[in-house]
Amino acid sequence: MADPKVTQRLAAILAADVAGYSRLMADNETATIDALDAARAVFQEHVAANRGRIVDTAGDSVLAIFDTAVGAVGAALSIQEHLAETAKAEPEPRRMRFRIGIHLGDVREKPDGSIYGNGVNIAARLEGLAEPGGICISETMRGVVKGSVAAVFTDLGDQKVKNIAEPVRTYRVALPLTGEPKTADQPATAPDKPAIAVLAFDNLSDDPEQAYFADGISEDIITDISKVSGLFVTARNSSFAYKGKSINIAGVCRELGVRYVLEGSVRKAGGRVRITAQLIDGATGGHLWGERYDRQLDDIFAVQDEVSQKIVAALKVRLTPDEQLNLVHRGTDNIEAYDAFMRGRELIGTWTREGHQKARPWLEKAVALDPNFAAPLAYLSQIPNLAYVNQWGEDWRSGLDVAYELASKAVTLDDRSPHAHYALGVGLFLKRRFDGAMAEQRQAIALDPNLALAHGMIGHVLHYSGDSAAALEPYETALRLDPLGGGGDVFLHHIALCHFMLGDYAAAESALQKRISRSPNTDSSRVLLAATHGQQGRIDDAKVDWAELMEMYPDYSFAERRKTLRYKNPTDLERIADGLRKAGIEI
Repeated sequence: MADPKVTQRLAAILAADVAGYSRLMADNETATIDALDAARAVFQEHVAANRGRIVDTAGDSVLAIFDTAVGAVGAALSIQEHLAETAKAEPEPRRMRFRIGIHLGDVREKPDGSIYGNGVNIAARLEGLAEPGGICISETMRGVVKGSVAAVFTDLGDQKVKNIAEPVRTYRVALPLTGEPKTADQPATAPDKPAIAVLAFDNLSDDPEQAYFADGISEDIITDISKVSGLFVTARNSSFAYKGKSINIAGVCRELGVRYVLEGSVRKAGGRVRITAQLIDGATGGHLWGERYDRQLDDIFAVQDEVSQKIVAALKVRLTPDEQLNLVHRGTDNIEAYDAFMRGRELIGTWTREGHQKARPWLEKAVALDPNFAAPLAYLSQIPNLAYVNQWGEDWRSGLDVAYELASKAVTLDDRSPHAHYALGVGLFLKRRFDGAMAEQRQAIALDPNLALAHGMIGHVLHYSGDSAAALEPYETALRLDPLGGGGDVFLHHIALCHFMLGDYAAAESALQKRISRSPNTDSSRVLLAATHGQQGRIDDAKVDWAELMEMYPDYSFAERRKTLRYKNPTDLERIADGLRKAGIEI
């Protein structure tokens, strides 16, 4: 029989807790308690201002209930903005960040004001999916508040959450920024410079197979303007995520965290090429610059140089003398070699064994046509490196020396190529020459501040050297530059790895769940999730993770995988193995 003193009603529930609370307490218990008290005062202020009531503050958590959905989301946005501003006074490792989850559902309320029920459970699970400093809401919430709250909503798809029978459609929520929009996957600080994404140019040629050429033009423009320190340039993999789709420029800007978009088209026929390009302000929809070029094919380099220079001029960016030199197209004047390189680079970008096998002859052809062309050598070096990392082929161990030699030659030919330095740094990293790898990646970033892969590799060097705390910043920068691409998935995994090594298993789990939702076929993230659950004592969850892995990859061997992991201190790797053992998983 139902308790007549318990009332049931529909309400908006907000659940929050501190990311990395155990680490903060272990570092400085008194300072952490003081910071938590101050943060709860912020919650109290904004919850009350939005017609809400704090129900519980057990441990490091906050549970609140609101009369309206709009009030709950408005309070959460205000809280996160207030806390982010307050945290600036603290050094990065001491900053207290909350995760917030919000759901609209039925709650049961006792006379003492406490609440329970399925709605509370879902809000708590959504909080676990949120980034530190971020907010996640259910689809039910979004349907009510969309159009009534000034916020950016990013669809995370259906999420399986513990003890809830049906998946929950989940959305990230973030404040839109004036000038530079952002998404909740990105660091809280917006770029303090013009932010731009170059979309894949449309292929208007009669032959659909010429798409590689249109993509190549777009990618070269990205490569050129990325070298300008006064610009923030989204990585190719993320900006190309919209290829072939009907897009809304304002929506693209919100999702990529940029203000400006360059779009265009390419028509190649015989020895001529027509290129159109236009630069659009996503905040206003206005066209800042546009041009059409009808040229001979051998004028293609001059066109690319002009487009890059026009973008810089339109955005009023001042170039350093070195940047003025770098912005001019470099590499080869041989159109046939350039065409072969573009074909090979397109295939390298698939990051698949088959794609790399197809890329090799094109890149080798480019080198044969112009032996002084450094770029194809740098990309050729990626083929044996990725084969090593992924254990492709029976001779996967044998290619590291070849990769290193190719990248070294690329640097010798063109010391100003960021991709050549990046490739050489990867080769040194896989040889466990960490100091040399760091030096090469720093040089790559000096030449191209927007090279997401190089920022990610600096994270790798720091993490595998044993400094996971320092690795988080370059990983987060890389994710900011490449939020939607395959690189972003890898960076999410390594952000989880860092949290795992630091003992913040809740943060590790959150990042891993996001990575798995984006890349359901991942093996590495499922292994780490099983180890994370093992370290948390969640044995049943860990066994489910491992069973899913074995169903997808029945031949998976942790013993084999650990042979390719570049940890300087083998005991770091043992933390993962220990988590699996605690879950009763035989490795």
